[in-house]
Amino acid sequence: MIEVKNVSKIYKMGKEEFAALNNVSLTINEGDFMSIVGPSGSGKSTLMHLIGGLDTPTTGSIYMNGKDISKLKDKQMSKYRNSEIGFVFQAFNLENTQTALENVMMPLIFAGVSGRERKVKAMSALKLVDLEDKAKNKPMEMSGGQRQRVSIARALVNSPKIIFADEPTGNLDSKNGRNVMDLLKDLNKKGYTIIMVTHNNEDAREAKRIIKIRDGQIQEVTADDI
Repeated sequence: MIEVKNVSKIYKMGKEEFAALNNVSLTINEGDFMSIVGPSGSGKSTLMHLIGGLDTPTTGSIYMNGKDISKLKDKQMSKYRNSEIGFVFQAFNLENTQTALENVMMPLIFAGVSGRERKVKAMSALKLVDLEDKAKNKPMEMSGGQRQRVSIARALVNSPKIIFADEPTGNLDSKNGRNVMDLLKDLNKKGYTIIMVTHNNEDAREAKRIIKIRDGQIQEVTADDI
């Protein structure tokens, strides 16, 4: 499904260069649940952003179903991000002035979906995360766990193939974090491919595969190795 081939990402800091990723290769299969772990600054989020089309590699290629997404132009990349993948962030990234339903409908607006169909699809996504009763609530009227579930519904609304979760439990207490992890595992059982960046080793151990990054290099490890 996804093939990362000899990818490096170099950042320039003044006169110096920093390799966030150094000649990384990786294959992610359909239906995988992969966690990416490693210390701060190791390249975890960089790898996720490259696969998710939020950034482009300095060298190397990233293939999605045989298509090199690292060569896509801006409009093609925007279409890829909006139709093929969904993002879940630690900080939720919800619009506080809009309701849960309106937040979930946002990707559908960019996709050109009509008004009535937008509402139907957004309500279906909220139902999938068991929050249809909070459709009219704004983010500040919900708990952190509920807000994260709204962001997951937003990620699901365009029926993407892959969900990228960047520290999805990082702003949650243990109970709400447990609920979010259970939801991600349930989505994986339904066929979604999940790629999760986390500092939480307990969360990481629940994935089917664990990738450890250090100094721009990756290694596939077992739950006992973290």
